[in-house]
Amino acid sequence: MFMPRALKVKRPAQVSGPVLNKKSKVSQEERKDEGSSATPVQKEEISEGTKTQDETIKASGESACLTESPMLKDEDPSASSDTEEEEEEEEEPVKSFKKSQRWPEPGEPVCVMCGRYGEYICDSTDNDVCSLECKAKHLFKMGMGTGADVFNRKDTIGDERTQPQQSAVDTDGVGGSEAVYAYKDDLFISGLTEEQVQRIKQELGIETQGSEVKRPILEFEHCGFPATLNGNLKKAGYAAPTPVQMQMVPVGLTGRDVIVSADTGSGKTVAFLLPVVVRALEKPAQSAGSPVALILTPTRELAIQIERQAKELVIGVPNMRTALLVGGMPLPQQLHRLKSSIKIIIATPGRLIEILKQKAVQLDMVKVVVVDEVDTMLKMGFQQQVLEVLEHVPEEHQTLLASATIPTGTEELAARLVRDPVRIAIGEKNQPCANVRQIVLWLEEPSKKKKLFEILNDSKLYQPPVVVFVDCKLGADLLCEAVAKVTGLNTVAIHSDKTQWQRNRILRGLLEGDFEVVISTGVLGRGLDLANVKLVVNFDMPNTMDEYVHQVGRAGRLGHRGTAITFLNNTHKRMFLEVVKRVKATGSSLPPQLLNSPYLHEQQKRERKKVKQESDNTLVTKNNLIDIIRKHDRRKK
Repeated sequence: MFMPRALKVKRPAQVSGPVLNKKSKVSQEERKDEGSSATPVQKEEISEGTKTQDETIKASGESACLTESPMLKDEDPSASSDTEEEEEEEEEPVKSFKKSQRWPEPGEPVCVMCGRYGEYICDSTDNDVCSLECKAKHLFKMGMGTGADVFNRKDTIGDERTQPQQSAVDTDGVGGSEAVYAYKDDLFISGLTEEQVQRIKQELGIETQGSEVKRPILEFEHCGFPATLNGNLKKAGYAAPTPVQMQMVPVGLTGRDVIVSADTGSGKTVAFLLPVVVRALEKPAQSAGSPVALILTPTRELAIQIERQAKELVIGVPNMRTALLVGGMPLPQQLHRLKSSIKIIIATPGRLIEILKQKAVQLDMVKVVVVDEVDTMLKMGFQQQVLEVLEHVPEEHQTLLASATIPTGTEELAARLVRDPVRIAIGEKNQPCANVRQIVLWLEEPSKKKKLFEILNDSKLYQPPVVVFVDCKLGADLLCEAVAKVTGLNTVAIHSDKTQWQRNRILRGLLEGDFEVVISTGVLGRGLDLANVKLVVNFDMPNTMDEYVHQVGRAGRLGHRGTAITFLNNTHKRMFLEVVKRVKATGSSLPPQLLNSPYLHEQQKRERKKVKQESDNTLVTKNNLIDIIRKHDRRKK
């Protein structure tokens, strides 16, 4: 049974007997609502108990709390003791200050302001908060007044939450009252000449392939979004679009399939979220467990981050609920969430398949599918799961595929998932972020720890928090102990053996500056917006250059400058040629041990031979006929 409050309790207890709110100020009308789902006998007992309580209050003159009412004559004593246990849980008043709130257990909601147990839902934003204090701060942060009045509304906390929400749901259920949104070019954008558009794309490093590609926008106002969505963009700090957003948003809003490749930290998440949110706005919620949009990610942390950004965009939009379906968190809570009218699901493939098998969610109404970090999602391990999920999605849907790196083989597979796609590439494809200064050091295995300690003691290089990437979980734990012991810095390790609750706490601590050094396996390597990280150390060189690009990109988010230091030796000899290609192009110097390595020379020799064979096999056409004749002309010049 639901207890309406200005701060809505997230998981109200199911009550089978009479409930007496001893410590909360509750009106008689609210108590009647509480008993509406009870049996006739229970209703009679509750109303009788209510009268008794009212008389007690009048006699004592107390208005702050209700005293315990006498036991009814025909009441079962054992039932009364059970009821009292339930009362203790239900009767606790809304906490006024965050210091009174406990820290969350694994899988429990987290306060958006302080990270404590998000026991309540803010009535204005639908975000999790822990107390009236954090609710006030949250409302002020979101530009909804000072928030101070939340402390003065304890006497009128009955229908304030439920009535507006009910009317909003009812309105949305019949199709909504807002006009249907349809994207069209802004007059300013349509007035540009084709030459001007091409120059803009060239200046911004935007390359597109496909038929009838929409022109890029220059401001979010050019999209003509509904007022609420426009306001949320500004409140969330998205003042101006990044290049990937300029091109992908208008293309996505027109319903086209997209394959996008852009630097780490370039704003891809908002670029695909805006078309998703608008598509969800167009379609009224059908029934519980039938979402309109589906976003698939490879890691839990990335899914959590995407849901947080999605919530920022839909604040104040009626009936625009999201569901987070990831492993490592309790399944029952996620199943309970799906009983509401969910519009957008953000999920990892494994947990989503588990829920699909239980028939707790149907994807037959999905209109748009996003696959983030598509190069990882289409590798062995994830590939079969992604394809299995897509079997449950209608054939007629929009597909958005995004990543910082999309190798040729992956792109060919991705092309099978889309129809007549628009391909968008921002900057140089599959290259490390241009804002990150790359330093490659040649170090043998025994010398790597000593060098790491030197870097952490170097005032020019050390900028906390520092993320250090290693290749195994045991290595992360051992290196964490060594760094903490030798340097005295506040150090923590994060990897897949940590519980989801621990990983969330570490990630939040990293973003808030609680840790000076974080030793991580690949769990922090993809998609996460570690905005305050300026230095990344690849203690162990990643197994692929694509992973290298992603890990280096943690140090340069949304235009900020950063530094990435990579330790290299003969252990990674098979990658020497790729390292030279990708790092040398940025102007960074490379160690002589690498440039003079016989392994590198052998790889360069094979590369030249391969290029020569490909050129010899070139088909003769009108365009290259003269070049081929000249190439084979043996006459002396």
